[in-house]
Amino acid sequence: MSEPQASGAESERLLARRLGVFDTTMIVMGGIIGSGIFVNPYVVARQVHTGFLILGAWVAGGLVALAGAFIYAELAVLRPNLGGQYAYLREAYHPALAFLYGWALLLVMQTGGMAAVAVTFVRYAKDLVAIPLPDGLVATGVLAALTVVNCLGVRTGSAVQSTLMVLKIAAIAVLIGVGFSAKAMDRAGTSVNEPFRPEFLVMFGAAVVPVLFAYGGWQTASFMTGEMRDPRRDLARALLFGVLGVTTIYISVNVVCLRTLGPAGLAATVTPAYTVMQSAIGTGGAVFMALAISVSTLGFLSQGMLTAPRIYFAMASDGLFFRFIAWVPKSTRVPAAAIILQGVLASIIALAGGYEQILNYVVSIDFIFFGLTGLSLFFFRRRIGAAPEHRTPGHPFTTFFFVSACWLVVLATFYHYPQNSLVGLGLLLLGIPVYFYWSRRKTLANG
Repeated sequence: MSEPQASGAESERLLARRLGVFDTTMIVMGGIIGSGIFVNPYVVARQVHTGFLILGAWVAGGLVALAGAFIYAELAVLRPNLGGQYAYLREAYHPALAFLYGWALLLVMQTGGMAAVAVTFVRYAKDLVAIPLPDGLVATGVLAALTVVNCLGVRTGSAVQSTLMVLKIAAIAVLIGVGFSAKAMDRAGTSVNEPFRPEFLVMFGAAVVPVLFAYGGWQTASFMTGEMRDPRRDLARALLFGVLGVTTIYISVNVVCLRTLGPAGLAATVTPAYTVMQSAIGTGGAVFMALAISVSTLGFLSQGMLTAPRIYFAMASDGLFFRFIAWVPKSTRVPAAAIILQGVLASIIALAGGYEQILNYVVSIDFIFFGLTGLSLFFFRRRIGAAPEHRTPGHPFTTFFFVSACWLVVLATFYHYPQNSLVGLGLLLLGIPVYFYWSRRKTLANG
């Protein structure tokens, strides 16, 4: 049996408020750190060629993420609603915009990303354990297992996520420790000082774009507000703790890569973390990195399965999606139907093998909604004033800084990948007639 379905504030009461600051901080960090930090440093090094500029790009990305975290922290105090970012967009602008966000999340951004990460997990896991099955089939099994875990209750799902996040931090700590204990590169004869040229600004901007993608994902913790003990306190603190923690980790990994490989060596390898480990401990580095990336990708999957279904639940509670997606079993008090939906769709894409193309279509869409959510702070402040706690430092300047950075990413992506970006925009706009269908259906149902 299940609780009767409801909408709005009644839907929030169906969910169990069992998450604290630590749980939420692990969700914030788990949404950011995937397998990318083990690989992405070389992408930045190929755009800028000195240690100072490489680290500067990662610091700049951290500052943008921190500015966003401050904004979301204030929004969490002003509007501790079920659905977090979905609710901010709905109440600041229009339910249609919030629906489009959920539509893009379900159709492409979250689902395609989870399929890709699930297959990545399987490929690295096969380096550790012989699995005589196709990658897509094993990925489906992993997604099914995480679906079951998260249907058992928010504490169970959060406990698995927190455990994987702690293991992930431990693996990165080993990488950093080994890197600092290894012999530093001999920099004799190399120069890190080049005469300033105007094109450095363009190169630096190009380097910051992939860094901003690497910092993305912290906003998904806002989806869990309906299950936090005190969302005003817990989400605000967790966003700040989590983003600062990830920034420290990212910069430390890049310091280690530069110390061991140097800027040129970092740019020359597409597997920098593996190269660092191999130079320090030999062939054992390959085994360690396979294990580290397996844990990291599994943790990222766990976080996605925990957070994103809460958006689909909120959409169904608003009457803008199938009502059965708002089903909450009395025994577990989690949005089980929404979790199952997420697992099934990600599994279908993993089996079909079309996730790489899908991800190319929507690399800019998430940042459109980032920018719009940042701007929503102006609407809420005008309507109800600033939050008594967790006011965004430096507002409105830091808010404009965050919004501008997000939309510069959007412009850069449309400029460099116009076809993929337009396809992504088209998929997003397809949600407009779907919204009007559900909105009309809701109106008729309400008589």
